Amino acid sequence: FSVGYSAVALNHVIDFKEKKQEIVKPVSPSELFPSLPTVQGTSKRIKVLTRLTLVVSDPSHCNLLRSTSANIRLYDIIAVYPKTEKLFHIACTTLDVDLVCINVTEKLPFYFRRPPVNMAIDRGIYFELLYTPAIKDSTMRRYTISNAISLMQICKGKNIVISSAAERPLELRGPYDVANLGLLFGLSESESKAAVSTNCRATMLHGETRKTACGVVYTLKKPRKVEEEETTLPACKKAKTQA
Repeated sequence: FSVGYSAVALNHVIDFKEKKQEIVKPVSPSELFPSLPTVQGTSKRIKVLTRLTLVVSDPSHCNLLRSTSANIRLYDIIAVYPKTEKLFHIACTTLDVDLVCINVTEKLPFYFRRPPVNMAIDRGIYFELLYTPAIKDSTMRRYTISNAISLMQICKGKNIVISSAAERPLELRGPYDVANLGLLFGLSESESKAAVSTNCRATMLHGETRKTACGVVYTLKKPRKVEEEETTLPACKKAKTQA
């Protein structure tokens, strides 16, 4: 909250390769924070979301996402971390998730292909890039930039979310610093800003749609221009104004 973010997601990671794990209910933010802090520069309370990330290395691991688990529906955001090209294709085309995580700590064992990436974009799924490994180690920084650029060549900067996966406060960076890192990943200036703002909001709305099985409408009041105000004035007022 002290660096300017208005929402944060508490991530619960399950790696089926390490040991057999079950999806438990998310921890309520009220249990961790008796009183939520306010966003810097505002009087609004920070929004705390719950997120589930499944690290899948075998097609059988995806069956848990296909099942109607009551605990899965309790999470605000569902992410999947595919380890192989086949699982990446499945995640983009069939799994009901909000985020597909991209490996940034080592060289990818496969190349991104346009059909599954385009299908994921059409389905409203976003691709997540982490920036914390890039600021911790020079080798992982090289892999992060290389893998990100490979993805950008296919998705053309669309549906990208840049997040931290930080475990300590010192690993966090402000939104403007993260947007500058996006330029190194092959994003344009507008795409970098979207990766830390509007795309994140769209991911949250996609999660709402997944949980409720209904559509979500997000409205934003558009400021009226001076020209539009003049055209809506009655003729008598226009005459007085021009006189």
